[in-house]
Amino acid sequence: MDAVLLAILAGALFGALAVTVRAGLRRRPDAETGALVVAAVGCGTALLVAAPVAAVDGGDLGGLWPFALVGAIVPGASQILFVRAVRDAGASRTAVLIGTAPILSAGIAIVFLDEPFRAALAVATVAIVLGGVLLAWERERPPGFRLVGVVLALAAAGLFAVRDNVVRWVSADNGTQPLLAASVSLAAAALALLLYLIVIGREPLGPRVRASLAAFVPAGVCLGLAYDALLVALDEGEVTVVAPLNATQSLWGVAFAAAFLGRLEAVGARVVLAAVLVVAGGVLVGVTR
Repeated sequence: MDAVLLAILAGALFGALAVTVRAGLRRRPDAETGALVVAAVGCGTALLVAAPVAAVDGGDLGGLWPFALVGAIVPGASQILFVRAVRDAGASRTAVLIGTAPILSAGIAIVFLDEPFRAALAVATVAIVLGGVLLAWERERPPGFRLVGVVLALAAAGLFAVRDNVVRWVSADNGTQPLLAASVSLAAAALALLLYLIVIGREPLGPRVRASLAAFVPAGVCLGLAYDALLVALDEGEVTVVAPLNATQSLWGVAFAAAFLGRLEAVGARVVLAAVLVVAGGVLVGVTR
């Protein structure tokens, strides 16, 4: 499939992820267990897609370990931040704030990968900051909104930015089958979350997982398919093409939240404009890198 179509599909699925997580939290308000279920179901979904391809094409299994290390952090640890952000700030606002990842990724690349600073980066920064200001000044917010959700969403975006640079660095000469890489990343994420929940162990884990499973299966499917689409798109197309199209997940998230969650999300003109500004900034970063 064409890299452009896959990148657009990844953006739409990541946008849907925030909305399905929000819907899951309405049924079962257990963010930590929800994060585990999302990662585990995402892993199962990715494996179902990868298995036939791996059986036919094979793959370099020795090159998968870096993706396991990255996956333990993103979407491992970051999944808890993301689910809690959706719980506290809402799906649409979390989707907008996650859209700041490209500008954070560019900053990391400038510092650690010696990528050059370009004037377009300054313009993109201004656009993204303006989008954040619009969210800060909005008058109507969803029921139960908590400012900590904004902090958690930005922290998750920072981890996504680190992930993007590490994967870009690892993939340069790796040659690993991208569907296998996605499956390994999600498996490592699920394992990391499982160990975390076992360690904190406030309640028996089995009943919590069973109670949360039905609520978060749709989000897990979205995550697994989104990771598949994104890694294959990055394998087949240029980052400067894929990254801006994937960055549209903010707009997809706002659109899906308005369509399926209605008044629960209180999506107004400021949220939409904030999403447009953040996506514009992300696209500008992508096309000039």
